[in-house]
Amino acid sequence: MRHDDSPPPTPRPGTPRRPALAAAALAGVCLTAAGCAGDGGSADGPATASRPASSAPPSSSPRRSADPDASPSTGRTSGEPLPRGPLTGRTVVIDPGHNPGNRDHTREINASVDIGTGRKECDTTGTATDSGYAEARFTLDVSRRLRTLLEARGARVVLTQDGDRPFGPCVDERARIGNEERADAVVSVHADGSAAGNRGFHVILPAAVNGGDADTAKIVAPSRELGERIAGNYVRVTGSAPSNYIGGGTGLDTRDDLGGLNLSTVPKVFIECGNMRDPKDAALLTDEGWRRKAALGIAEGIGSYLEK
Repeated sequence: MRHDDSPPPTPRPGTPRRPALAAAALAGVCLTAAGCAGDGGSADGPATASRPASSAPPSSSPRRSADPDASPSTGRTSGEPLPRGPLTGRTVVIDPGHNPGNRDHTREINASVDIGTGRKECDTTGTATDSGYAEARFTLDVSRRLRTLLEARGARVVLTQDGDRPFGPCVDERARIGNEERADAVVSVHADGSAAGNRGFHVILPAAVNGGDADTAKIVAPSRELGERIAGNYVRVTGSAPSNYIGGGTGLDTRDDLGGLNLSTVPKVFIECGNMRDPKDAALLTDEGWRRKAALGIAEGIGSYLEK
């Protein structure tokens, strides 16, 4: 959803570039970038647990997945070494947008938190397809697949939540987890909730923000590079076109109103993998095979950025 913490803005005026041309240009980001990874394997493998909440409220203690229909999170055996690979020594934080339990904790997620330049809700419930497939289920599924792919390449991967807490974490804590882990890259996984007819993906980049606890000066440039590499690989692997309603056909959108970006001190982007309210995009988002491709496209982009 166009978030982590705000309603969708009105699409910018003007005629966007043709999606087919933009998709070809984005694919070139991968094809011409040094260290762009090749095809990967299946995301159906062991996974590690999410990072314990550092300041979670008493009602937010860990528990088993709040969504029994989400993809399984079997957990890597404690102490089991990661395989050595091109991402050995790197830390990636994956932030599955929202939480399946948020809908049952509206009071808690409506609480106001400081995002540096103002205040926003702790979190939101996210959107869903017309058939009821929730964004929170989608983000957990793709994030778990993404974690497995990155671990296979040697990365240490931390999830901000794994369906293991009743709600949240709040947007400020999501940013803090990436900061405290000193992540080399953070990616927040989402799906949009725009009008039918609005199709495609886009990657949200942090704007230059300085206010309160927010200062993105050091992460704007590396976050843009991370976002461009993810967008290029996402086009190549999934075949999806950049958004036809945000970003002028580039697949990129810069925002200054998201706490998850404003408060980050490490390179971070959001990806809206598609529009859940459009029937054609929804058919992709609900398809397991396509979700494997989505996770792979994001993993390829992260790998390309970290291996440069």
